[in-house]
Amino acid sequence: MANDNGQTAAKNRQDILAAHDPRSEWFTEARFGLYIHWGLYALGARHEWMRSREFLSNEEYEKYFRRFDPDLYDPAKWAKLAADAGMKYMVVTTKHHEGFCLWDSKLTEYKATNTPYGKDLLRPMLEAFRSEGVRTGLYYSLLDWHHPDYTVDVKHPMRYNKEYVAMDAQRNWQNYVDYMHGQTRELLTEYGDIDVLFLDFSIPSEEGFPGKGKEEWQSERYVDMVRSLQPNTLINDRLGVPGDITTPEQYQPREWIKVDGKPALWEACHTFSGSWGYYRDEESWKSTEQILRMLIDTVSKGGNFLLNVGPNARGELDERAVERLEEIGVWMRKHERSIHGCTAAPAHLPPCPEDCRFTYNPKTNRLYLHLFAWPFKQIHLADFSGMVEYAQLLDDASEIRMVAGEKKLTMEAGAFDEGRPANMLTLQLPVKKPKATIPVIELFLKG
Repeated sequence: MANDNGQTAAKNRQDILAAHDPRSEWFTEARFGLYIHWGLYALGARHEWMRSREFLSNEEYEKYFRRFDPDLYDPAKWAKLAADAGMKYMVVTTKHHEGFCLWDSKLTEYKATNTPYGKDLLRPMLEAFRSEGVRTGLYYSLLDWHHPDYTVDVKHPMRYNKEYVAMDAQRNWQNYVDYMHGQTRELLTEYGDIDVLFLDFSIPSEEGFPGKGKEEWQSERYVDMVRSLQPNTLINDRLGVPGDITTPEQYQPREWIKVDGKPALWEACHTFSGSWGYYRDEESWKSTEQILRMLIDTVSKGGNFLLNVGPNARGELDERAVERLEEIGVWMRKHERSIHGCTAAPAHLPPCPEDCRFTYNPKTNRLYLHLFAWPFKQIHLADFSGMVEYAQLLDDASEIRMVAGEKKLTMEAGAFDEGRPANMLTLQLPVKKPKATIPVIELFLKG
């Protein structure tokens, strides 16, 4: 039986390693990235969707454009913070739904270089992250509430303004599509290698308003353009056509996401709080432990975790985000090898114990047991007897002693049975929980 298990384990490892697409191998190795939502909405400081929620016209929103001056912007600080937190890639909103562009686009005047700040924000940001060894990705909004030829839909700030809606008959939609494609061409030809392109998003028909999908975006032509300019760029799945990456948002799937019945390349994107953009008064911030649990849970299901920050209007990260990223960095310094290069445990392995998560590195054949709740002295791994060669606490590489199979202890009153089945592997833990926010046990598997 042990030989059969060894053969099964070896085949599972080969299958996992062979399944890697060369274009996305870096992505599954990285597992953890930084999302950055930054735009004029940082001045309003009450959610990046404030224009839509408050039905603000271009004229009403103009006050933010005239006053945008992030004088404390230092992308090197952001990049260092991300790298120290164990993040291996970033994605930044080059243009969000408001239509404002962080780069010096030749196709619009609605850009950072025309604000009081007067400089391109994107180029130094990408350079700073690349200098820290962090790969770079760009978010580009398919929506644009500022462009004169963008037609009204259920998300548009002016959707209940009858006069504005009536003007749709005079809008030239193709002008907007050409603008969208043209700006993407700028980003992919003038800013170096782009590893990820996050497009956001196709809109359903609702409340009597027409939707926007692959026909409206001319998605197939768009993807062909991207592939011709940068063949290795990974594209998400929000264009209405198949993409490289499936992107659940503010949602933790219960298992590895499947597309057409097959495990997909996927990435969960999440915020520290309830907003993507800077929101001064928002208080539902997640704790560092909760964020780490979400990261671990995502990797345990074969996914990536993209964690968002919303810089303020002076160009600094919220102090609450900085605090948590630094704390994540403390944990990642000792535990990153249970995240980077890891994925879901192979199918042939028994289930994970309650209040724990497994991650697995197929290259090293090591299994990582993350303990969300610290037990008293023992943790039992059902059906693991004979599978583990060595175990250690990842925090300090101290040995975790193991007891395999049945064992009876003899005392003066006679022998008693501990109730451990023959196929059980028991890990002998210290009574006191290690200092690590979430302790991890590294299991060196046989075979």
